[in-house]
Amino acid sequence: MAQTSTSLPDRWSQRILCYYENVSSQMQIARIANIPNGVFERVIFPRERLLFETLPEALLEVRTSTSALLLDQIPCLSLQVREGLRTGLNFADATMDSAYD
Repeated sequence: MAQTSTSLPDRWSQRILCYYENVSSQMQIARIANIPNGVFERVIFPRERLLFETLPEALLEVRTSTSALLLDQIPCLSLQVREGLRTGLNFADATMDSAYD
């Protein structure tokens, strides 16, 4: 599966940093589908962590890698990294991506 992304237009300057972890034992496909003129799709391996930037209104679709069955649709605001939270996350192991670079 190819990983694809495009840049957000300059007029969309309000971006948020988001965190997602594949806690399953199966590969997943994470995709932002509701942003016009933006494409973001990543293969997420089991236990892999992903940091990405996107718009506050974005929805992250999570699908199985084998059948493309929709597992979840998550508002990215609920995935936003917030300064000061200490939840035991080790971001040193996370992959950082701009959702549209």
